[in-house]
Amino acid sequence: MVPAVQEYIVKNLGSNYVEPPPFDLAGSYSDSNCCIPLIFVLSPGADPMAGLLKFGEDMSYSGDRIQTISLGQGQGPIAINMINAALKDGSWVVLQNCHLAPSWMPKLEKICEEVIIPENTHENFRLWLTSYPSENFPVSILQNGVKMTNEAPKGLRSNLTRSYLNDPISDPSFFNGCNKPHEWRKLLFGLCFFHALVQERRKFGPLGWNIPYEFNESDLRISLRQLQMFLNEYDDLPLAALTYLFGECNYGGRVTDDKDRRLLMSLLSQFINKEVVMDENYKFSESGLYFAPTDNETQQGYLDYIKTLPLNPRPEVYGLHDNADITKDNQETNLLFTSILSTLPRQSSSGGGANSSQVIDELAADILSKLPPDFNLEVIMNKYPVIYTESMNTVLRQELIRYNRLTSVVRRSLVDLRKAIKGLVVMSSELEEVFNSMLNGKVPNMWASKSYPSLKPLGSYLTDLIVRLKFFQTWIEEGPPIVFWLSGFYFTQSFLTGVSQNYARKYKIPIDQLGFKFEFLKEIESDLSKPEDGAYVKGLFIEGAKWDMTRMFLGESQPKILFDSLPIILLKPEKQDLIKKEASYTCPVYKTSARRGVLSTTGHSTNFVLYIEIPSDKEESHWINRGVAALCQLDD
Repeated sequence: MVPAVQEYIVKNLGSNYVEPPPFDLAGSYSDSNCCIPLIFVLSPGADPMAGLLKFGEDMSYSGDRIQTISLGQGQGPIAINMINAALKDGSWVVLQNCHLAPSWMPKLEKICEEVIIPENTHENFRLWLTSYPSENFPVSILQNGVKMTNEAPKGLRSNLTRSYLNDPISDPSFFNGCNKPHEWRKLLFGLCFFHALVQERRKFGPLGWNIPYEFNESDLRISLRQLQMFLNEYDDLPLAALTYLFGECNYGGRVTDDKDRRLLMSLLSQFINKEVVMDENYKFSESGLYFAPTDNETQQGYLDYIKTLPLNPRPEVYGLHDNADITKDNQETNLLFTSILSTLPRQSSSGGGANSSQVIDELAADILSKLPPDFNLEVIMNKYPVIYTESMNTVLRQELIRYNRLTSVVRRSLVDLRKAIKGLVVMSSELEEVFNSMLNGKVPNMWASKSYPSLKPLGSYLTDLIVRLKFFQTWIEEGPPIVFWLSGFYFTQSFLTGVSQNYARKYKIPIDQLGFKFEFLKEIESDLSKPEDGAYVKGLFIEGAKWDMTRMFLGESQPKILFDSLPIILLKPEKQDLIKKEASYTCPVYKTSARRGVLSTTGHSTNFVLYIEIPSDKEESHWINRGVAALCQLDD
């Protein structure tokens, strides 16, 4: 969809509207004067400071003549003193990360309007500002200033080219300044390739990284200098030290998710290893198109090789399956449509308004008719009392309390909304948000705040909710199921704790010494009976791979099939020191495909559930790079 929209824009407006212009710092400077601030609008992966300092040197502004400060708590008064001094002596002031000091922005606006005026200001003075897009940034400064942005290059080839054209590689004394030239040039190319790869994986969304980290040129720059320093000072290749510095400090210092850190170290091991240096036939990907060239002794030689690489590389170079392109295109299209939808007017015309009110009223009535009554907790507690030998009774009660809380909010909001549509009560801002969300087919925020995590649209969400309620109603009426629907639990961790607790109490083992063994079954649900220990679970999907029922192994995805169902799994508690690691992939399980979560007050992630060991006949790093994960529910 996105390429089609771009083609339409080019056809009707011209290519200027889809092709970013080259970054021209000198041109922007010439458009400014001493009273007009120059504003860098930051974007992930791009750091303009190195370019600005280099431009300052070319304009004879270096040392004390260009003052920089990163804004934050307590930095405001220092910044004011810098500006006051620079106004008199005509030097430059750079205020970085204005978005981190929202409370100081009104003060900055006042300085720009009242202090930086022609009568008080040296003609050579310049105020440079950097900020991510922020609602707190003063509009008057934006309107009056010269605005620039320097986005990270799109595509692997562009990224590699930029690395070789930028400081420090562009400096011949740096490029030729290592006493181990062969090892240096090989690892230099590997590190630049790794830098491009970690940035480009962002476009694949959660399949690339759980959290889209802002790796930028400063990470590469410090890593390159450390690489040269270590090679010059050590006789042997210090690969372990370099891997730790790059993976745990320079790039890893930005990574906050442990699954992403595991991926980062796996990717890094492809490019910083002995084979890159020693093996002339070592390839960076399965296609064999990407490798560190051996016969290039000049920077231009590497640039010529980079030009021969594909402009639009297949996902395999990133370690991903070809299906990842479909996932990426779907996400880009969803983002485009969501952005378009958010710009549409909230109020429709009078004729349409009456019609939409009628539609929402009928929809609310339909939902209310399908929603079952709240669970009677008193009756259920008598039937399933809290007992020492059966923790599932406690799990059931806690789940029903949570679902009652959710359904009561849904029911109350729909009843109030119908009254508001008829004019019987005031249409509050909360009810208006429910109305607009239902009109757009989204789950209202009022419901989402009391709900389990879900990315489903409104129709699918309600269908899923009713199926979940039916699952618990069947449990209440017929007793605990033989196979538990893992995805149906509001708080999945409580179920897992319940399974472990039953085992711990039965065999008198401390619960913190237990882990799970995982057994993948060929049998269908009707063939099973209740296990002696542990629990059967179903309802998981796998993304980035498929389950091979014939070989009972993890396998490569079928073309154009993004998800596959996992079979029934036996979760069997076992003492951790007795669980042997077999040939398997340690696969994270998430509640939704967003994968990203936050740490809740219970100490659990709001999205991550647990790791499961899935049998595999391939190296674990293969599936880590693929971004393979199990999901409790899909988005449709």
